[in-house]
Amino acid sequence: MKIAQFYDKVGIGVGLIEADHLIPIDFPGDMIDLMGSGGITEYERKTPIPVHRVRFAPPVSRPSKIVALGLNYRDHAEESKGKVPETPLVFAKFPSSLTGHMNQIRWDETVTGKVDFEAELAVIVGQAVYRVPEEEALGTVFGYTCANDVSARDLQFGDGQWVRGKSLDSFCPMGPWIVTPDEVPDPHSLEIRCSVNGRLMQDSHTGLMIFRIPEVISFLSMHFTLNPGDIILTGTPSGVGVFRDPSVYLKDGDEVAVEIERIGWLVNTCSVTGR
Repeated sequence: MKIAQFYDKVGIGVGLIEADHLIPIDFPGDMIDLMGSGGITEYERKTPIPVHRVRFAPPVSRPSKIVALGLNYRDHAEESKGKVPETPLVFAKFPSSLTGHMNQIRWDETVTGKVDFEAELAVIVGQAVYRVPEEEALGTVFGYTCANDVSARDLQFGDGQWVRGKSLDSFCPMGPWIVTPDEVPDPHSLEIRCSVNGRLMQDSHTGLMIFRIPEVISFLSMHFTLNPGDIILTGTPSGVGVFRDPSVYLKDGDEVAVEIERIGWLVNTCSVTGR
């Protein structure tokens, strides 16, 4: 099942994706509210909307936190000349960085001049999770979606910590929808790619993760509670712009596309201000 959030006349609605249409449901809440309800099939369906006409919101718009992993693909650790971590390397992105499919990635060039792309598989937590054993962790997942961990490299490396460079407004595109686990029985068997203006930049496979999703969920939940709607970004593979020779950074008008097998495409354009 594919479930999306979209903007309607009064705010955010929830709907099912079937073929090339979004089917709104008569549900008085958002995706997190839906997680605590009786299930999406309990609600009346409304008139379908062609997908190309939908204004997609982020699949989750008010998570309590976005938890991200650094250096979770061995090839990315190698290209960055970083030490492969012995335990998951965790950092945060602010929820205010979220944006949806076909929305703009925006930045002010007086703030940053080195904006990079990072294709990632995002995990959406479906229930309150605390100290969950690894063998039970996948049972807490509501679904999966595409994400782009957009990064201001000059801020990230200049600060010596990552939160500011990772959390500018619009620096966490996600979507277009959440795919439920019944359609992704093994999240470690998916092709993952990123293209910029049609040029393939990242081309990898989620099976190359160092720390797999059950281990990550269990590890995180040993330290803090994961709440329904929380987002876990599982890391990016090799091919990011900063470690290319020469480095490749995003610029005004660029189109960035993240593709993950079984999930779909997340597409965003770049808009630079401050000139």
